[in-house]
Amino acid sequence: MAETEALAGVMPHSVDCDLFKEPVKKRRRSHRDQQFQAFPSAEQSALKEYEKLESRTRRVLSNTYQKMIQSVFLDDSIPSGLKYLINRLLALIEKPPLEPIYVGFLGSTGAGKSSLINALIQQAMFLPVSGESICTSCIVQVSSGCCEQYEAKIHLLSDQEWKAELKDLTTLLHRAAGPRGEEEDLWARDDAVEEAAQKLQMLYGRGAERRPYEDLLRTKLRGRIPSSRTITLKAEEAGELSVKLDPYIRTQRRDWDGESAETQIWPLIKYVEVILPKSSLIPEGVVLVDIPGTGDFNSKRDEMWKKTIDKCSVIWVISDIERVSGGKAHEDLLNESIKACQRGFCKDIALVVTKTDKLHLWEYLRERKMGNQAIQSQREAVLQRNEIIKLQRNRTLKEKLKRKLPADSKLLEASDLVYTVSAHEYWQQALLTEEESEIPKLREYIRKRLLDKKRKLVTKYVTEAFGLLLLTDTFNSEESLLTEHLNVGGLRRFVEEKMELLGKSIEQCFARMEQPLQAGVQVARASYRRILSTCLVRSRGNQGFHQTLKAVCLKNGVYASRTLARIDLNGALSQPIYDQIDPVFGDIFRDGKPAGSAFMLHVDAFKHSLEERMTEIGIRNGWKYDGYKRGFLIQEISAILGGLESHIFRRKRKIYESVTISIQNDLKPCYEEAAQITGKKACERMKDAIRRGVERQVAEGMFERAQERMWHQFRQLKHGITEKVKGSIATMLTLASPQGDGLYKELADVRSEQKEMEKLHRSLREVAENAQLRRGMQDFLLRMSPSKAGPHGTKL
Repeated sequence: MAETEALAGVMPHSVDCDLFKEPVKKRRRSHRDQQFQAFPSAEQSALKEYEKLESRTRRVLSNTYQKMIQSVFLDDSIPSGLKYLINRLLALIEKPPLEPIYVGFLGSTGAGKSSLINALIQQAMFLPVSGESICTSCIVQVSSGCCEQYEAKIHLLSDQEWKAELKDLTTLLHRAAGPRGEEEDLWARDDAVEEAAQKLQMLYGRGAERRPYEDLLRTKLRGRIPSSRTITLKAEEAGELSVKLDPYIRTQRRDWDGESAETQIWPLIKYVEVILPKSSLIPEGVVLVDIPGTGDFNSKRDEMWKKTIDKCSVIWVISDIERVSGGKAHEDLLNESIKACQRGFCKDIALVVTKTDKLHLWEYLRERKMGNQAIQSQREAVLQRNEIIKLQRNRTLKEKLKRKLPADSKLLEASDLVYTVSAHEYWQQALLTEEESEIPKLREYIRKRLLDKKRKLVTKYVTEAFGLLLLTDTFNSEESLLTEHLNVGGLRRFVEEKMELLGKSIEQCFARMEQPLQAGVQVARASYRRILSTCLVRSRGNQGFHQTLKAVCLKNGVYASRTLARIDLNGALSQPIYDQIDPVFGDIFRDGKPAGSAFMLHVDAFKHSLEERMTEIGIRNGWKYDGYKRGFLIQEISAILGGLESHIFRRKRKIYESVTISIQNDLKPCYEEAAQITGKKACERMKDAIRRGVERQVAEGMFERAQERMWHQFRQLKHGITEKVKGSIATMLTLASPQGDGLYKELADVRSEQKEMEKLHRSLREVAENAQLRRGMQDFLLRMSPSKAGPHGTKL
């Protein structure tokens, strides 16, 4: 039993709880036929074949599971190996067909994120848009599903989460007056206070911003708050749901008199989830995420803002054509995206330049000193400018990425790092064709990403299922998986020796961080005063900055607003360290085919050494080189090491963030001290308190402690990897060794399922070959087809 529990890192189900659990039922065939309508016919055929292959595999596993459950249902004692097998079957049966691909739209206020999503889903005004001010007030997730109606779920802050924000808001608003004549200027209120006041007025009515926290706690909210903290909206048509949804996600103006109860609960909204029925444009399995601004004052919403960015495998940084060159907010968002590549799921970053139809022709010609000779129309000027922007921004973005990522990173090899889009021209086509608006190009990228992920998932799923069915054969055989002549103890010693080498290799890999970490600490010590001064100085002086600074201190050095650039003192102080370690960190945790310096290469080397030993065992014991028994052992090794991925990802994020979190924790006392300061010249006194606190912590080794805490996280990861692999492989060897009295000779006959699974496994190559043939035919037909005429007689 202890050996079975050692697989907890690989197997998500417990033995006792799930042993006799019913597998989930198959999805309806009608839905399976409709879910690929967003793809061209050739891609539809490939996806249907993969879906059919996966569905049949799931059915074989379910039949095997049911037979095994029936054969052991009345038995008091079941061998641990058989429990392991049954739970492995159940885990595969209930494994989700496809984890969603999250595409994050990250941009500043008014950049055009909502307009772009509306164009992608072919609903012109579905999400609220405005050319004048911020519209989207919270994170909005848009996806398509199997529902018949349009549906939205509005998720609200819990009661405790709102009370925590309420306390911070009232603290920010209620500044105690000093001696007579020293009361602080109220006319200098900044955006932080304006937003805080608006939230309280919206929920509690006029004058709420002047009431104390305890008083507001006893006051009933103006809006209707469901006990579930979730509001569900449904509609038959997209326009109908859009009208219902609008009050919840549109930032409300100050003239709220006479507005509905839905409008009044806007500050409580955490995020909104929108599900479209069977979209013919956005395939099921893709989630488009509108991520407004640079975070939120509410701690839970800000935490969700960061986690949402981290779970996106694709991030599009959205910037309109007039702000794409320069601008601090744009650069901050780009840096946040690059950090997501280091700590999160993100594999692809692109800059999406919006509103590219905006162009004053004569100004453009004068700036480029072209007169009327080269460019004859607005359309030609727009297309030329788009190409220039792509070349310039692609070069700039690659240079920025090179400073942060490994030199051979896949992202640096991407052909499209910059898109120039126009949602307006997608609808109007006055200047540009639909293709030239590049909306279809973004859809095509999403489809290809999903198709590739589906192919990899099904390949892995069928292969793993085949390995499990091989294992069932060992329980129906008079022979064990390994013969009696095998020295299991010797094999265990071999594994232990390789595990020790793996541990040393991981340590050596992580040791590459030592020099850049030390260099980063030295740079941070030399530059922290300059960085702090930059963060604490505003061009307009202290006017209106006092409240923002207080908000920063209330949130332990971080202030996130929907309208202002994100302020993060801890991140700024730790940035010199990240500048030094980023390329090495990315190299160690690289994705895809690992280079010699990546620590996954050492894990792969460990796997290869085990495979070689299993091959030697097979030859010595008369197995075929590609025999089923060897195949099972190799498959189990792959499953065990594959199960490390989620563990590594969780630890990777903690490792990367440990420097900033360490600095934040060390500076927390000085933030708390500064937040309490009121009265005359409070802003300067708050700055002085922060400066003194930082000086004291640096003198006491703040940056060195951050370095040591990162090393502690590295050591924990190394220990976790070696312990998980050691325990899991020990369990596998127990299952593979001679069963003796534990052999379960009366197990149900699953030979028909084994044969069917073998056929499905062979079909994998055929499916891949068919998909490749269809793509080739499609490309040939596109090349042979006549060009389509664009507007104004131009050729596409």
